[in-house]
Amino acid sequence: MAEVYWGCLLGGLVFSVLAVLFGDLLDGVFEGLDGALDGLVLDPLSLVGGATVFGGTGVLLDTYTALGPLTAALLSAAAGAVLAVAMHFVYVRPMRRAENSTGFSVREYAGRVGEVNTAIPARGYGEVLVRMGASVTFQPAASFDGTPLSVGTTVFVV
Repeated sequence: MAEVYWGCLLGGLVFSVLAVLFGDLLDGVFEGLDGALDGLVLDPLSLVGGATVFGGTGVLLDTYTALGPLTAALLSAAAGAVLAVAMHFVYVRPMRRAENSTGFSVREYAGRVGEVNTAIPARGYGEVLVRMGASVTFQPAASFDGTPLSVGTTVFVV
């Protein structure tokens, strides 16, 4: 059983080193496998972390305690599972939810409500403040029907 523990521990450590050195490449691999991994309850990062803890706990219990192989394996598996679930819910899931993009398309402006930031003359351009997700953007704008719009006026983007 010691070979299994050492394999999990060293495999997790090798994965960690590779993640540091080639993180962007591994991220692309996991994004490519995203559809195949949808059935998993936990993400690959949490599973690798759990396997590493399983291996490390197993090595420690096997080396420094007089527990039987089955007891040591069950305790190691429990420690790995607890860490994997904790890592998923405490770290990975909140980080995934925090990811958001500030990218947007010009087509997304239609239907938004904005506020005139620089006065818009009857014939000419001014500037409108439009909220896009978590960001604010300032865009050049003209009056749709040719009426001048003063600063602070609420407008509907068409």
